[in-house]
Amino acid sequence: MSKYMLIMRGTDETNAAMMASIDEAMAATGRFIEEMMEAGVLVAAEGLDDPGRGVVVDFSGEAPVVTDGPYGETRELFGGYFLLDVATKQEAVEWATRMPAVRGSQIEVRRVAEADEVPPGSESNGRS
Repeated sequence: MSKYMLIMRGTDETNAAMMASIDEAMAATGRFIEEMMEAGVLVAAEGLDDPGRGVVVDFSGEAPVVTDGPYGETRELFGGYFLLDVATKQEAVEWATRMPAVRGSQIEVRRVAEADEVPPGSESNGRS
């Protein structure tokens, strides 16, 4: 079994559409979560708060710069995720296609790397 993350991506417009029918969206998402739990594939699921309440830490310069939200372009917002433990990428994709998503939003499917896939000598996690 491998873990796959289904990353929910939206825009200001798709988020507004979802909020317009939030009760329906939450009910449909609840049913989807129950299906994944019954199938034994759901590891975790979390939604994220409004991006206007977040911050961005930018490492482009000499020192990190912290900017309060809302930040930059919001054409593609990371709205949350589902973490699944499934046999294949195709199975993760099949679950992603069943997600009750708003028209115009996207689901990115990415495999979670296993600990033994981290290159030797990278124990510092990229920190110097």
